[in-house]
Amino acid sequence: MSDLKPLSREAIPAALEKAERYRLLNEPGEAESICLDVLHADPGNQTALITLLLAITDRFGKGYGVSDTQTKELLSRVKGDYERAYYTGILTERRAKAKLAQGTPGSRFHAHDGFREAMGWFEKAEALRPAGNDDALLRWNTCARIIEKNHLVPREEDHFEPPLE
Repeated sequence: MSDLKPLSREAIPAALEKAERYRLLNEPGEAESICLDVLHADPGNQTALITLLLAITDRFGKGYGVSDTQTKELLSRVKGDYERAYYTGILTERRAKAKLAQGTPGSRFHAHDGFREAMGWFEKAEALRPAGNDDALLRWNTCARIIEKNHLVPREEDHFEPPLE
């Protein structure tokens, strides 16, 4: 592999704007690459860490393999108890949405469990949130509505779902 060209510290704000734009254009790979360049220049940059985490989770529903190890390592670098709880909830919610979209046998049960886990993280974040920040509450409500709209239920211990032929 060729040596990568380093990003100057002065270029970081514009690079982060581009990364966000690529996420909005549904091009998470480009956003991820930019965030990695920013983190090479400024390893503790919280905006780059969070944007990278979101870009990675944008790929959940696209069938790309996303490493749990990578997402956990990024989450461990996010500063602040509220932020870690909130973005862990986002990560878990996005995994649940991807499971629901799969439509494979058992995926609805896994999606239900994922949404409930995400709701737990959002409750933790809600308890830690700064005044006037109801983002975690809004995410919790979204998960609750998805569970209700899709009639998701937990797996019963003795429930067996045969594979489709």
